[in-house]
Amino acid sequence: MNMYIGNLAREVTDEDLRGAFEAYGEVASAKVIKDNFSGLSRGFGFVEMPNNAEADTAMKALNGQELKGSTLKISEARPKSDKRRGGKGGNRRGGGQYW
Repeated sequence: MNMYIGNLAREVTDEDLRGAFEAYGEVASAKVIKDNFSGLSRGFGFVEMPNNAEADTAMKALNGQELKGSTLKISEARPKSDKRRGGKGGNRRGGGQYW
């Protein structure tokens, strides 16, 4: 199961996240999402655990718990949306002509 971990303190590392979840079972991956330009944490991350029962136990145990001063908000991750970022409706068509 892939889980979304929100409200992360800026100091939390991939290793911190992995360590918190490994107490409940095998962790396939743990990643804190960082800003491309500054390299600072964006305040959320993802943890993937191959065993759904262990993941469910970890999610229930850690949701609302504190990690490095911030209260974790954990939910099952949703698939990425196909919508592209952009103006209204996500549709950006360039090259308009003026008559």
